[in-house]
Amino acid sequence: MRISSTQYHGTMTRALQHANSQVGDLLSRIASGNRLAVPSDDPVAAVRLSRLSREQAAIEQYSDNIGALRSRLQQNEALLDSMSEDLLNARDLLVWAADGTNTPDDVESMASSLASLRDSLLYSANSRDQEGRYLFSGTLSSTAPVAYDASQPAGSRYSWAGNDETQWVVVGNGVRQPANVSLTTMATLLNQLDLAAETAAGAPTVSDPAVRAVFADALDAVDVELADVGQLIARQGGVQNLLTTLEGNHDSVSLANDEAALTYGALDYSDAAVRLESYKTALEATQKSYAKVAGLSLFDVI
Repeated sequence: MRISSTQYHGTMTRALQHANSQVGDLLSRIASGNRLAVPSDDPVAAVRLSRLSREQAAIEQYSDNIGALRSRLQQNEALLDSMSEDLLNARDLLVWAADGTNTPDDVESMASSLASLRDSLLYSANSRDQEGRYLFSGTLSSTAPVAYDASQPAGSRYSWAGNDETQWVVVGNGVRQPANVSLTTMATLLNQLDLAAETAAGAPTVSDPAVRAVFADALDAVDVELADVGQLIARQGGVQNLLTTLEGNHDSVSLANDEAALTYGALDYSDAAVRLESYKTALEATQKSYAKVAGLSLFDVI
């Protein structure tokens, strides 16, 4: 069979282009370190890599959520610790005020301290985060949890304006944890402290049953709030411990995924080097053969 020069040149050109393409493709894979350039290179491995990529993205989101939640819980805990300290100081004052040996002037002298603790508790309860959202108002983060109405008499000036609903944060596959704390009984406590402070400011006689009842009610309210705040602090610590465990689990899974991704998608450089050398050898041989044949002429044999 006779082959025309045009057919021959076309065939050789396509062969050279294919050989160059193989070398270029392999060099590109060596540069990127990826075994798969397109999913069709290994469909099964491509599907597994896609699944691993989605799982890694989810783990990264969980880790980000854990970091943000931990920061929120630490802020909550610091404020609750401050409230607990104020409550203990208020309790000491109320126990001292109820002592029957105190004179009216003695009782009056503690009124300002009690009022300061009341104001400190209000400030902590109405604390906001860096974005201006209230921390202790449930899901009503744009509303101050404890409202104050100066026009009302002592004992009725504070009211609860938040709710007791939970803000949930997803920290794992099917795992979520609460981010907020609701201080639903704080307004009641502040009203009791407000009434006790105003009563003390009037230099009352401690032996008066009505006066003793005011201080006793305030002391009971402080004890209730102390117990509630203590439970909330313990809950914050428990959630933080859980987050630490989850974070460790996520890190382990992420590491395993990275190793699996290397198994499925990383290029075997030793194998690539052997194939590259083979492609180059074949390309050089083709080029030499083409050059030699292209240089032949019928006049050479006449």
